[in-house]
Amino acid sequence: MKQQFLKMFIFSMVFSSFGFSQSLTTQKNVKSQKPNILFIAVDDLRPELNFYGANHIKSPNLDKLAGESLIFERSYCNVPVCGASRASLMTGARPTRNRFLDAHVKKDEDYPDAISLPLLLKQNGYQTISNGKIYHYGNDDAKAWDEIWTAAALWTYALPESQEIRKNTPRGLPTEIADVPDSIYRDGKLALKVIKDLQKLKTSNKPFFLTMGVAKPHLPFAAPKKYWDLYDRNDIQLPESYVQPETTPKQAFHNFGELRQYENIPKKGDLPEDLAKELIHGYYASVSYIDAQIGLVLDELKRLNLDENTIVILWGDHGWNLGDHKLWCKHINFETALRTPLIIKVPGKTKGQKTDAITEYIDIYPTLAELVGLKSPNSVEGKSFVPIINGQKSDKNWAVSKFKDGVTLIKDDLFYTEWTDDAGVAYARMLFDHKTDPLELDNLAEKPAYEETVKALSKELREKWGKDFLTK
Repeated sequence: MKQQFLKMFIFSMVFSSFGFSQSLTTQKNVKSQKPNILFIAVDDLRPELNFYGANHIKSPNLDKLAGESLIFERSYCNVPVCGASRASLMTGARPTRNRFLDAHVKKDEDYPDAISLPLLLKQNGYQTISNGKIYHYGNDDAKAWDEIWTAAALWTYALPESQEIRKNTPRGLPTEIADVPDSIYRDGKLALKVIKDLQKLKTSNKPFFLTMGVAKPHLPFAAPKKYWDLYDRNDIQLPESYVQPETTPKQAFHNFGELRQYENIPKKGDLPEDLAKELIHGYYASVSYIDAQIGLVLDELKRLNLDENTIVILWGDHGWNLGDHKLWCKHINFETALRTPLIIKVPGKTKGQKTDAITEYIDIYPTLAELVGLKSPNSVEGKSFVPIINGQKSDKNWAVSKFKDGVTLIKDDLFYTEWTDDAGVAYARMLFDHKTDPLELDNLAEKPAYEETVKALSKELREKWGKDFLTK
């Protein structure tokens, strides 16, 4: 009996030791494996979201992600237009007088020698997958990706009659309300593709850089009816800043040509109030629709137990005007086009903290590189915000954004913009103090009391807009 007991004791000790050894090996593998990155880019998403204080927006999935992330209250794109903003972010390089100018930018043409973020990751063992709209053109920076996927443009609209109108007009209808499943539209198809990718990547022995380039809330504002039903149009009001003060230079405004290309939009002048409210309603519905699609992906990430070793970053490529300054779309130097939503979830480090540190989009590249233990190439001009993630205070209090001739220095609460010629000589300017004028309605630049402030900001703008600004 004693001999049998002894055998059982020895067997149990050996088994326990084996299990303990396996546990240590598993822990070691988890620690040594580079973290994955889920990279969510959202087109035309302004920071009018619940977790930024806009409690009228229904975005439970983004709110949940924000509660597990670091939320940047003062994040700014470097160029307020899709193609240029994305190329700048993906290379970590500033726009210049002649680089990263408009929506139709290609990284391969504007900065072919730059090692992009996905290429750096691919060169260091990551599996890289581009889904949806990451660059403006799907085949841009092709060597950086193991796979490139986009949904057919046909599914921008769900209804056959809307699709037919689109085929025969420059842009189609500006809105669509369709009682259809989420998966009919491009972003619904995108979510299903990203979910399939996660399921395949679960068994891979390589870390992944998986992207989800969400199309909405870019025009047209087309979403399933149930998301329109979340909002009562009678509650929607035009923004308080629905005005164009005479003190603001004319260069600050545009004719929102992007929107004018859609059917039933007047070719000039202010929009009728009913139409303006319909567009705002459609924008909100589109935000709630993409919130649901992102939620499906995040739920699958968790179901597969990939969330504990996956960094999740979500950003909108620039802001958007919803009647602010009587403007629509982006393409301008007001804060409504420059300020952007940015949140990053780093397992074990973030849990819903907020930071008011001023951050630029060129800072995203060096941050993600540092988080996965890689050194950024010399072409990267941004500054890593890993110290902020680690709870340290930022020593950077400025950002620079540019659109065409307009260049904006954001310095603490001051927003200073100059419109300059090829030689860098200013021909118009505006200055707003957000402490007293957050809606940017009182241009201080031409007031005698601010002459010295303008001189100092003008000098600092040139020091910070980049050493190659006028030459490249």
